[in-house]
Amino acid sequence: MLAKRIIPCLDVRDGRVVKGVNFEGIKEVGDPVECAYEYNLQGADEIVFYDITASHEGRGVMLDVVRETAKRVFVPLTVGGGIKTVDDIRNTLRAGADKVSVNSQAVQNPELIRQGADIFGSQCICVGIDAKKVSDNKWTVFINGGRIDMKLDLIDWVKQIEQLGAGEICLNSIDTDGVRGGFDLPMLKAVVNAVKIPVIASGGAGKLSDFAEAFIETNCSAALAASLFHFRELAIDDVKNDCRQKGIVVR
Repeated sequence: MLAKRIIPCLDVRDGRVVKGVNFEGIKEVGDPVECAYEYNLQGADEIVFYDITASHEGRGVMLDVVRETAKRVFVPLTVGGGIKTVDDIRNTLRAGADKVSVNSQAVQNPELIRQGADIFGSQCICVGIDAKKVSDNKWTVFINGGRIDMKLDLIDWVKQIEQLGAGEICLNSIDTDGVRGGFDLPMLKAVVNAVKIPVIASGGAGKLSDFAEAFIETNCSAALAASLFHFRELAIDDVKNDCRQKGIVVR
């Protein structure tokens, strides 16, 4: 069995780490490089950076932050936000990222997934998804930081992502994002059951047991959180120890 991963996520806006609820009510948390370094010391399995306004504002990737982080952090680093072209992927990887996460641009230009996987390898391409429930067992995909409903069926989209060669999916529930009531288990389970590639659970972690519950109930490969770790309500070791006590293999 592959070990489950615990991943802190750093949402970045204007060069600072921020956190909101349902993509609104944004609060500043701190410096992205310092935050990433702290998580590296805590034993994070990976670190994810998202520039949450890059697509909306039509900006490129925050390469300076990536470079500085890569000098100090020695766990895999995934970077998303503003990645529109193969050159953007190349530049982000050269700056020190191990993987890129494409979200809005992947929906608008699915060929970018195939091109990225062909050139750099599937292991470098993670597709981020923001999705929202529209009816029982049906969800739709949003882009631009949850601003635009693409009327795209989530399950159809994840199957297409896998066929295009992506190595991983990071699935964020808009309904549970920042609410801290637990991961969106029905949506997560539906996606995990629809594809064979790893799926990262994102959006909604609120207490220690939420991580183990996601692994047990859905067989997702990793669980990602922001607020709980940023505001020091939980340490990564706390989460890993709880998972181990429940028979879950973690790194």
